[in-house]
Amino acid sequence: MSEIRYMQGNEAMAEGAFAAGARFFAGYPITPSSEIAEIASRRLPAMGGIYMQMEDELASMAAIIGASLAGKKSFTATSGPGFSLMQENLGLAKMLEVPCVLINVQRSGPSTGLATRPAQGDVMMARWGTHGDSSVIVLCPATVQDCFDLTVRAFGLAEKFRTPVIVLGDETVAHMREKVEIPDAGSVDVYERPAPSLDGEYLPAGGGDDGVSPLAVLGSRPLLHVTSSMHDATGRTNNEPANAAWLVRRLWNKIEMHADEVISARTFGDADAPLLLVSYGGSARAARSALDLLGEAGRRARLLELLTLWPFPARLIREESRNRRLVVVPEMNLGQLVREVRGCSESPVLSVCKSNGEPLEPREIVDGVKEASR
Repeated sequence: MSEIRYMQGNEAMAEGAFAAGARFFAGYPITPSSEIAEIASRRLPAMGGIYMQMEDELASMAAIIGASLAGKKSFTATSGPGFSLMQENLGLAKMLEVPCVLINVQRSGPSTGLATRPAQGDVMMARWGTHGDSSVIVLCPATVQDCFDLTVRAFGLAEKFRTPVIVLGDETVAHMREKVEIPDAGSVDVYERPAPSLDGEYLPAGGGDDGVSPLAVLGSRPLLHVTSSMHDATGRTNNEPANAAWLVRRLWNKIEMHADEVISARTFGDADAPLLLVSYGGSARAARSALDLLGEAGRRARLLELLTLWPFPARLIREESRNRRLVVVPEMNLGQLVREVRGCSESPVLSVCKSNGEPLEPREIVDGVKEASR
């Protein structure tokens, strides 16, 4: 039997991690994600897990990489400044192909900014924050139920594709309280990493048929070799150009070639409406209400609510934008995702953005549409 609970977004993300089997958390408290660390500090020891408060965010990311290599599902939580500090070790996790989950509850920036106010200014950093060529999986909750469900899914994707996965929340959703359905333990879709065979040669970085090799537990058999330098299928350093080209392309393809499996979204409103809204996270909540206001004003509209930001759902947006009079992208920044939407939309695109630390309001979206229609 599932359990119905009334909870905060941050609490739901923590509970989603536990339901997915996470038993290790390392982090450094930072508003507005601190509740996740607080809950983990209480809950994990009670379930036989480990909670570690680290000296900073660099160490936090390093710790969850080590815990994952030791066989534990691991995660951390932070906000903008901490997310900046985690980028180097996030790149390390990509290179070593270490499954882990990083929850970033976005706040207004740059720098310290407005530490308790919402924003969506980390969209591009989530995609391009680490140096070098790499792909990434970024999920974005718009409801408290999403906070639970997408965190569970993040762990499954991390384990399946041997990659760090980012849950990109924002203060609006993280500190909101809503009804959440928590499935019983037996019905949660939990993905466990496959163990490598003890027969034959173990190629931890070989990729296999689907681009992902099984991950051995560090210090056990078969022996696992990892290095942050370019490496061959055995995991040992190999700096030959041909090998570097192969490795970088494989790390990219193992996510991008499975994009259809990763991408998810929801739609609301009239399928053939002349107006399409494309939004995500806390801004998508305003967009839902804007649909009603637009309908009251005699304007038919449809909302495409993105739950996956990266890999970017270009084909989906191309299909949804076809034959529209206008595509509107509401977001709490100066226009980050709208750049990607413009690159694949088949109709004109309008940006409705806000970056003053206040949530985007439905009326502001409607006003933007009206202004564009004059």
